[in-house]
Amino acid sequence: MAKEKLVVPAKKKKQRPGDIVFHICNYTFFILFTIMCAFPFYYLIINTISNNDLSSRGLINLIPKGIHFKNYIEVFKIDGFLRSLWVSVARTVIGTCCTVFASALLGFVFSQKKMWGRKFWYRFMVVTMYFSAGLIPMYIIILNLKLTNNFWVYIIPAIVQPFNVILVKTFIESLPASLQEAAEIDGAGVLSVFFKIVLPLTTPSLATIAIFSAVGQWNSFQDTMLYITDKSLYSLQYRVYTYINQANSIAMAIKNSGTGTSNSALIDLATKQTPTSIRMSVTVVTVLPILFIYPMFQKHFVKGMMIGAVKG
Repeated sequence: MAKEKLVVPAKKKKQRPGDIVFHICNYTFFILFTIMCAFPFYYLIINTISNNDLSSRGLINLIPKGIHFKNYIEVFKIDGFLRSLWVSVARTVIGTCCTVFASALLGFVFSQKKMWGRKFWYRFMVVTMYFSAGLIPMYIIILNLKLTNNFWVYIIPAIVQPFNVILVKTFIESLPASLQEAAEIDGAGVLSVFFKIVLPLTTPSLATIAIFSAVGQWNSFQDTMLYITDKSLYSLQYRVYTYINQANSIAMAIKNSGTGTSNSALIDLATKQTPTSIRMSVTVVTVLPILFIYPMFQKHFVKGMMIGAVKG
């Protein structure tokens, strides 16, 4: 009969008073810091669902009052808002996919020692991180490529980002070289090695790039300001920029559009649109999508940044 092994529970390390004080201070600091970061979003949200009259007078600070959701319904009725939302979603999805694929492909190519002129082309790409021609030459190039008032002006200039390529290249070089050698011995070609071996293993790094690209594409509005005059191609961020500047006129237009009867003077102040409600509502609608997507990739973020950072 086999003897049962006695499992001795490990003794808990006794904390010194200094350690306890450190942990208390540490937790207190990060709790306060988290509250400071989260409060602006909370403040925006409670003001958009509260009594609009009280919100416009600055009387909503911690607790929502007179809760309603009419602000969001009215925001989606604003002319051009849904179209701009679609443009921003499309540019974010397509731009992120193109950037991730291009970064993975170039990172793989630059990690191959048998590539002709590898060091030259790699350094040539890295130089573009530190030197650029400037805004006017960039505009001239975009104009000559006929990308002004074109949806692809959001996608093509942002496909290749040197930092992303460096991140993937370093990550791939940290993988065991024997994986690729074994695949080549079995008869796998370059594309087979890339798609079947390298690409699945670089998921953490690509998830990190996807975060950078998606946040950048979603938040970008300067390219719309510079290259787009067609209102049907306005991005959501640029539309929000114009809404915030025109909040007074938009609030008046919403008020007039919904009150064609003789009772227009009796509109409830609680739900009547104000410049403050317009500004805050469009801001929340713009921020929430990326706020929900970011945590989905968070688990890959640190891993993707750190695995390729140190070569051993």
